[in-house]
Amino acid sequence: LRHHPAWQQFITRAKNLGKPLVMRMNLNQQSCGSAWQTHRQLMASLSPIVDCGVHYLDVMCQMTDAEPVSVSAIGARLSDEISTSQYNYGQLQVRFSDGSVGWYEAGWGPMMSQTAFFIKDVIGPRGSVSIVAREAGGEGQSASVEAHTRTESLRVHASLLNEQGEFTRQDEWIDTGDEPDHDALCVRQQQFFARAIEENLNLLPHLQQAIDSLAVVLAADRAMREQRTVWLNGDRHQE
Repeated sequence: LRHHPAWQQFITRAKNLGKPLVMRMNLNQQSCGSAWQTHRQLMASLSPIVDCGVHYLDVMCQMTDAEPVSVSAIGARLSDEISTSQYNYGQLQVRFSDGSVGWYEAGWGPMMSQTAFFIKDVIGPRGSVSIVAREAGGEGQSASVEAHTRTESLRVHASLLNEQGEFTRQDEWIDTGDEPDHDALCVRQQQFFARAIEENLNLLPHLQQAIDSLAVVLAADRAMREQRTVWLNGDRHQE
């Protein structure tokens, strides 16, 4: 998502909403056949909120430019086809040092709902910005890898009211229909990596941010299993 121009714009618009931010994101996947087999294999080693959540925690951290302070989580095992120690639905709730909060929800399996499985929404004192992907968020798209990165359009809402208490602006719609597909995003990543080698770019901040996002979702997994809030101190957990 760091290499996706529409997601970059989504993050930039979110930064203009003031603080604190409320970030609401999910990616539930109704899967069957080979997709459900893949999900079961993935769950042999990690939960959905870890596998998918690391990407969206990275987005939240970019939007807030603040440190994650604590994380809580809930989860449920909805299938006898996975290990008794694993869960295929989870939701994490994270708090940031600037007062911002966010939640991320992920579920895999044939029982998952096709309703409201694609939510990417940010709210701040000055308004909100949302990804509105009517096609990618439509019926039968939840298990499509191609649909997961699509945005189609951004809806920007301003909260400013006039003396009569009415909105002063109509919502702004930004068409992102010319966005790259999944393969094109992979090419963008490869081009960035090649440029980093050729120009000897410093990738340490990039790497650290990836590790920091992973630390939060791993802490969320721990919070769910231990049924408690995990407090974060940099990349270490406070009991």
